[in-house]
Amino acid sequence: MEKVGFIGLGVMGYSIAGHIKKKGHETAVFNRTPERAITWVDYFGGRSFEKISSLSSESDLIFLCVGNDEDVRSVITGSSGVLEGMKSGGLIIDHTTTSSELSIQISKECQSKGISYLDAPVSGGEAGAKEGKLTIMCGGEEKDFVRAKKIMKSYSKFIRLMGPSGSGQLTKMVNQICITGLIQSLSEAINFSQRAGLDTSEVIEVISKGAAQSWQMENRWKTMLEDYYEHGFAVDLMRKDLKIALEESKKNGASMELTKLIDKFYEEVQSMGGGRWDTSSLLERIKRNE
Repeated sequence: MEKVGFIGLGVMGYSIAGHIKKKGHETAVFNRTPERAITWVDYFGGRSFEKISSLSSESDLIFLCVGNDEDVRSVITGSSGVLEGMKSGGLIIDHTTTSSELSIQISKECQSKGISYLDAPVSGGEAGAKEGKLTIMCGGEEKDFVRAKKIMKSYSKFIRLMGPSGSGQLTKMVNQICITGLIQSLSEAINFSQRAGLDTSEVIEVISKGAAQSWQMENRWKTMLEDYYEHGFAVDLMRKDLKIALEESKKNGASMELTKLIDKFYEEVQSMGGGRWDTSSLLERIKRNE
């Protein structure tokens, strides 16, 4: 069985790495805050490393789930990074949401070292990570996808290779574009229902059985009615993702009128102090602007 190294034990990575370990894979971890890695090892077992290069030198596969493009580049190609320690024949699986351009560049740099790379952003949020029911969209070579899929099955409900390097990230952009539109519509619908004097709980029960149903409706309507947003996927992170998608649209000429508008709405939420609120806090923006 191949040895696994995991870098980045944040909201998503902590649970993902845990599923890998629980499935019997020899797993070691690294986190910029060492205490987090120590806590993970105390709970799941395995080992923690103080240097990424040391971790990668003893791993056949490296999984990472960090913050942004700069973090990925630093972790993989920086001083004492993955490429400094990993042996030829290794495979890197990157669950970070980044630009497709970065994925293509990193893949080429890895190939020059005899190392393979998959961009593999995920969807499903914190709940999906904890339950092991993430959706994973991958970009890279078929042989590397098949190799990584054996392990990714331990924390996912659906995995697909979308095309060459960068394709996973492009698919994640599509995912985020869809989500923002759904949340804005749901926010307007809930606000309309409340102002119309309807029992919104009953309204949601009815319409969620028909064509209006969505993951956002099923999983967010209750907390939205309670004005509770201290959970879920942060507005700050969504704005990071939308910036990536909007930059990509400038290259391919895609119309992004609604996405641009909702990105501005999220900017307003940030100005309200809601940068760490769940993305469903678009409803709070509507209420405060009435």
